[in-house]
Amino acid sequence: MCEANAEKTKKRIMLKVSYDGTNYCGWQIQPNGITVEGVLNQKLSELLKEEVSVIGASRTDSGVHALCNVAVFDTCSPIPGEKMSYALNQRLPEDIRIVESKEVSADFHPRHCSSRKTYEYHIVNAPFPNPMKRLYCHFTYLPCDVEAMQRAAQHLIGEHDFKSFCTVGAQVETTVRTITDLQVFRAEDEIIIRVTGTGFLYNMVRIIAGTLLEVGYGRREAGDMPSVIEAKDRQAAGPTAPACGLRLVKYEFD
Repeated sequence: MCEANAEKTKKRIMLKVSYDGTNYCGWQIQPNGITVEGVLNQKLSELLKEEVSVIGASRTDSGVHALCNVAVFDTCSPIPGEKMSYALNQRLPEDIRIVESKEVSADFHPRHCSSRKTYEYHIVNAPFPNPMKRLYCHFTYLPCDVEAMQRAAQHLIGEHDFKSFCTVGAQVETTVRTITDLQVFRAEDEIIIRVTGTGFLYNMVRIIAGTLLEVGYGRREAGDMPSVIEAKDRQAAGPTAPACGLRLVKYEFD
């Protein structure tokens, strides 16, 4: 806690957080597992000698990775905002790193301002798995028509009701979301699905990836996507692709 009359010195610090999600039960604190948020709270509290609770911008799922998730917290510490990353990284485990830190305005809230997020889903598409990529890519040996996947992806761009691409039972006020860009391309032995939007539903990107893979396999047509959207039924879309292939790669605030 801040000392009495120290309210004037309280400041808000923003962290850009990179992590390998393999060993974590996602970002958000859970009662039965280690999470990225929980580790950050613990290490910041130890460092600053005050109770700290970070506010994360994106609540990534168990096993999902991030290059640039954003979090803020309030502190009375005299440590300059830009130096907080150096001090905190000395205490964090190797699979979590602060890649940038800075002081922001006291009213800045990463979930209450206009922003765009870019996720990538990585798929190793080769005769055999690559052991070096097993924690960071989904693997399939089946031939994939990437051009068909790209054609299908274009139907998802724009504002739509993405209820078909949301896990059943998710607690949300609306399932309408806006995708501003969606590209599917091949890079050597990988197929990469890159999607940018102003917000995403629970498991939405992984369900999009699973559905586009079915198009790539020839199990559904690229032109089926509008009817999948219109169905507003989770059963109309494809399977939820495994978490390991998903990573948050870019966060932009307006």
